Amino acid sequence: MPFEEYLKPGKFVDSDHPAVIEFAHEHVGSGSSDTEKALSFYYAIRDGIRYNPYMDVKSPTAYRASDAVLSGEGWCVPKAAVMTACLRINGIPARPGYADVKNHLASQRLLDLLGSDLFPWHSYCEAYLDGKWVKSTPSFNLTLCEKFGLKPLEFDGVNDSLFHEFDQAGNKHMEYVLERGTYVDVPMDEIVETFIAIYRPEYIEESSGDLYAEVDAERKS
Repeated sequence: MPFEEYLKPGKFVDSDHPAVIEFAHEHVGSGSSDTEKALSFYYAIRDGIRYNPYMDVKSPTAYRASDAVLSGEGWCVPKAAVMTACLRINGIPARPGYADVKNHLASQRLLDLLGSDLFPWHSYCEAYLDGKWVKSTPSFNLTLCEKFGLKPLEFDGVNDSLFHEFDQAGNKHMEYVLERGTYVDVPMDEIVETFIAIYRPEYIEESSGDLYAEVDAERKS
């Protein structure tokens, strides 16, 4: 299987950007195997880059790995792009993948702003480890999961780690409704087109907020 295209820098998986290269070197960990490196990157990205759904979805800065590294925050798409880029820097074939989900982590304010409970193009990273492709989703940091009463999504480098299927009480939670597959780079144009089709203009044109504060406020009310 040819892996060359899954090792090269992309427009959004910009593994040739100095900030991304520095991040990868800083968080590669002490392990020597590809799987150990993947685990180090997963947890560094999951908890070190703050999840923020209030991004300008029309701007490339909301999709690029380097922008997530430089700002220290991003939603699922750039966080998966960072994971993909870090793996490629270390010679590990990787590619971003996408699926549509329901019961995504969101405040009521965010859901009202979107006008839908469907979250298309929820992103994960697929890496080639020990002879097979393995999926991981470093989107939701530990602090956010605790606020929502969810177990943080773990990754062992062997089994797919895709979504929060159950909350801490064991109740059914996130559900995948459509698998969109994997790409060489982030398909920004397709993502924006889908968002414009299903979300309210208010979210597309101006989305701002603090998901963490919103969750705290809803829990108190």
